[in-house]
Amino acid sequence: LSLQGKKMLITAGPTYEAIDPVRFIGNHSTGLMGYELARKAANLGAKVFLISGPSHLSIEHSAISLIKVTTAEEMYNEAHTLFPDMDIAICAAAVADYRPKNVADQKIKKNTEELTIALIKNKDILFSLGERKDKQFLVGFALETENEVENAIGKLKKKNLDAIVLNSLNDSGAGFGKITNKISFIDKNLEIKTFELKTKAEVALDILNEITTRIHA
Repeated sequence: LSLQGKKMLITAGPTYEAIDPVRFIGNHSTGLMGYELARKAANLGAKVFLISGPSHLSIEHSAISLIKVTTAEEMYNEAHTLFPDMDIAICAAAVADYRPKNVADQKIKKNTEELTIALIKNKDILFSLGERKDKQFLVGFALETENEVENAIGKLKKKNLDAIVLNSLNDSGAGFGKITNKISFIDKNLEIKTFELKTKAEVALDILNEITTRIHA
């Protein structure tokens, strides 16, 4: 298993979309899956560009360039700047689908019983990378709670991916904030490989192994 000389883009963590100077819309992603992918890929010889949303994790490796972002828009811009040069791109970040339409300059006071915040859709990073893809092997993640495989395959086709990693939230040991994960790897030929519950470090190696097998095929 070698990624010697390969350039790899990995997105990780959540994005935070500001409501006002102190509040934001976010999610429970810690970034661990993406960081483990970056670490393992670098150890296998890849030059890794890790675009990370807010995370308490740190990473030190001579072959990893860490690019820190906060919002979905920042992640979109960084990903598109780097993507043309890449051999492989893995989008493991949990990007906010929506952002507040208007961001308040001052902290919103609690002077009404109800507060309505209008949200507008963020640009879909994975979809737009799929549109621009030429030589890159592009991998997405799907976090599903129902019709899991069907929904993941739909996403794979719609976004022009080479493979998708399906995370099951129906397994108590898998998902955000856990050190373990249970995945299925689905490629564009709809070959599905399902793995046991493992640590995210082990899962990262499984994912990279599936990618390398297909790149070298």
